Amino acid sequence: MEIIQDLLAAIGVVLNGIPQGLLAISFGFASVPTAFGFVIGAVACAALGSVAPISFQAETITLAGTMGRNMRERLSMVFYAGVAMLILGACGLLGVITEFAGDVIVNAMMAGVGIMLAKVSFSMIKENVLVGCISLATAAEVYFFFGQNLVYTIVISLIVSSITAWVAGQDIGGGMTEEMGGLELKKPAFNLRILRGALALCCLTIGGNIAFGSITGGIAGANANIDHLTLYSGLADAVSSLFGGGPVEAIISATAGAPNPVLAGVLMMAIMAAILFVGLLPKIGRFVPNQSIAGFLFILGAVVTLPTNAAVAFSGTAPGDNIVGGVTIVVTAAVDPFVGMLAGLALKMLFSIGIGV
Repeated sequence: MEIIQDLLAAIGVVLNGIPQGLLAISFGFASVPTAFGFVIGAVACAALGSVAPISFQAETITLAGTMGRNMRERLSMVFYAGVAMLILGACGLLGVITEFAGDVIVNAMMAGVGIMLAKVSFSMIKENVLVGCISLATAAEVYFFFGQNLVYTIVISLIVSSITAWVAGQDIGGGMTEEMGGLELKKPAFNLRILRGALALCCLTIGGNIAFGSITGGIAGANANIDHLTLYSGLADAVSSLFGGGPVEAIISATAGAPNPVLAGVLMMAIMAAILFVGLLPKIGRFVPNQSIAGFLFILGAVVTLPTNAAVAFSGTAPGDNIVGGVTIVVTAAVDPFVGMLAGLALKMLFSIGIGV
């Protein structure tokens, strides 16, 4: 029975990643080379016993896709950012950053991410009211009336909302049919725009790894090693982009809620790699509308992530902790996790030297 739940969790996260994978293809990132990133993640998670898998992440894909004027710039940004994150992870600096930030800031940042997820959910509902509302209603019903199980929540809400879109005759997948596969070494370029984009990706990835990795570890009841996550996600990005593939980053994964979170995560990445290797992503995407994950994102953000982490963030006893936590939450939700962390650290330092009220 446990292996069935592990497999369901893996399939659910694969379905969750398909719309983001289609987004990557729309920016010109190749499908087949991206499979190498998933293979690296699967091997690393199995070897290191990590509960934090990597997959398509809409935020990173969009940032790289919009900052780069052409494919060479986009791939170069992802490559340099991946190499930088690989170095940071190998040197153990992400763990140092987490310890330096402290529980108040880290949990406040995760609470802010919860708000971000809920905002994305509502944006998806506005894009497709029918599918989004069905996804939200189904996810809420499954979560609250079937044991608050995230695995069942994502799988059932995705299936029900996808069937709804099919019955309504909607154009699922946006009519995308071209497979951008193939293997060809892409030599990285360098200019100021690429440098700026790589630094922006590094900032986003640092915040994402700390926030998403910690949240996934919390769901699994384990301490996710952020340095390990940074190391293998950076390596995956560097290898994938070197052959034309897209970025694969830390995600908040429902596999963490499976009975065997490491196995479920490895299964998810292996399944996704197989889908990419054989060029099935655009075909599968025709059956899963992007807005089908709206319900799961809302439950994960507003119900699971925000309340728990906000409670910890506001439980600090040091002077100014409540203000530090509040500002970190708001800035994270408004900008991104890394900027939220910087805002929290700046306030924390001000209070520690006696400046402030």
